[in-house]
Amino acid sequence: MNLYPLGLRLAGRRVLVVGGGAVATRRVPALLDAGADVLVVSPGLTPALHGMADAGRLTWRRRRFEPADLDGVWLVQVAVDDPAAAAEASSAAEERRIFCVRADDRTEATAWTPAVTRHGPVTVAVIGGGDPQRAVRVRDAIRHRLADGTIPVAVSPPGPAGHTGAEPVEPAERAGRVFLVGAGPGDPELITVRGRRLLAEADVVVADRLVPGLLLDELPAQVELIDAAKIPYGPAAAQEEINRLIVDRARRGATVVRLKGGDPYVFGRGGEELSACLRAGISVSVVPGVTSSIAAPAAAGIPVTHRGVAHEFTVVSGHLPPEHRLSLVDWAALARLRGTLVILMGLKNLPAIVAVLLANGRPANTPAAVVQEATTGGQQTIRSNLGDVVAAVAAAGLRPPAVVVVGAVVTALDPTDPD
Repeated sequence: MNLYPLGLRLAGRRVLVVGGGAVATRRVPALLDAGADVLVVSPGLTPALHGMADAGRLTWRRRRFEPADLDGVWLVQVAVDDPAAAAEASSAAEERRIFCVRADDRTEATAWTPAVTRHGPVTVAVIGGGDPQRAVRVRDAIRHRLADGTIPVAVSPPGPAGHTGAEPVEPAERAGRVFLVGAGPGDPELITVRGRRLLAEADVVVADRLVPGLLLDELPAQVELIDAAKIPYGPAAAQEEINRLIVDRARRGATVVRLKGGDPYVFGRGGEELSACLRAGISVSVVPGVTSSIAAPAAAGIPVTHRGVAHEFTVVSGHLPPEHRLSLVDWAALARLRGTLVILMGLKNLPAIVAVLLANGRPANTPAAVVQEATTGGQQTIRSNLGDVVAAVAAAGLRPPAVVVVGAVVTALDPTDPD
């Protein structure tokens, strides 16, 4: 017997979930994501479901199933491992002609839950002919191909008012979009799932110097790649040119991904680029990335916070020396803090930074570390203390990009440290 596949529009419609255990915990989030009015009937709930109930995201009736629970229900999910209780619920649903999914016995169900993967606006649901493992294998194969772009799913921008779709829309008539995407600290696998998906859908990619090269290698040949590091202007003028290019390509109807190392808003000038798009009336979204301020220490075995060691961490830019008239960092105040200090782009000015920290009270024996090219094959870490870290960096020949970490967390996980 063949099944008839169907996509259900559940927004605002009641769905009954019988059971509050592990299976229900897996099923409920997708129902909530679809906008369903979820009613869970169960004597108890898992902590995750309890949290959803406490937050008002679902309704919980703390008892066993009763036929009256089906009033106003469009779909039933039976998620209990008691065959008798499952049969009672599915039989009552059958009498009312309500489709019912049964986790315990699909042969007695009137509906099956497929293996699902979501890729932006695209949802793929696979039914394996009664074999859930087959469905999962096929689903996973499709998921991988969606993620790496071998199955293209780029969204065609909507046409102008009155456009029928019978004829192609000229680029100038299409509504372009811009995505400011954080590529992570260096390892191409540390980009977010959404970031990788958007790369696969992009018409234009504007990439920074610190973007993982393997991500660019995977781009289809037809994608226009703009290397922002090669724009031949001074820093301010270069940013203006990047803004102009992003807006220009979007106005032509392209899906533009501005790919930035780390996170777009952590010393990445993402705010300037977003403002430029908004001024031009361009649709723009920000996709956060894994920032090196946390990832670099972590890759070197250093937690930026640790119970009993550091309850706060501060991230600062060291691209300007402490005495520079444009510097916004209060280095004297940072020297008096007890937590972790993470310095990005500070290798060039490290001697001046260390000097001002020492002069304002940071002890010279404060543990310090420098992590070069974190999460990549070129990662190198030196551990020292604040008084000796400049000499240690010079002796090791470290070069940018590098992240400096100052604080007791540097030795917090070191099993050889006597403290």
